[in-house]
Amino acid sequence: MSANEEKTDFRPDSSNLYREETITDLKVAAIKIMIPIKLDGSDDASRSPIYVGNTQLMSPDGPLPLQAPLAAANLEEALTVFPDAMRQALAEMVEKIKEMQLEQRRKEMGGGNSGIIIPGR
Repeated sequence: MSANEEKTDFRPDSSNLYREETITDLKVAAIKIMIPIKLDGSDDASRSPIYVGNTQLMSPDGPLPLQAPLAAANLEEALTVFPDAMRQALAEMVEKIKEMQLEQRRKEMGGGNSGIIIPGR
């Protein structure tokens, strides 16, 4: 076993357990509701549920998944904020793709290093 494998802690955090439920409209939206639970599996009313929005866009290379946390206290609020959260997730993904493309172009061009040695540099 490598040193990294030995250092990896696989013990679950029994004080931070959630049950996952998924709500979908079978068209565009899937909302995961992460319901806090106790170690015995009962609901933990001392913690609030977490809502996470999921959708996918079709691209020439196939489906492109989008996911974002939803600032919501209940399902109705989650459905209301879903469109804006997905738009924001898409904008962030597009920005990351642009950054990756720019970095790739830099690498292809030699990272600004043409290989020519200029005296004084």
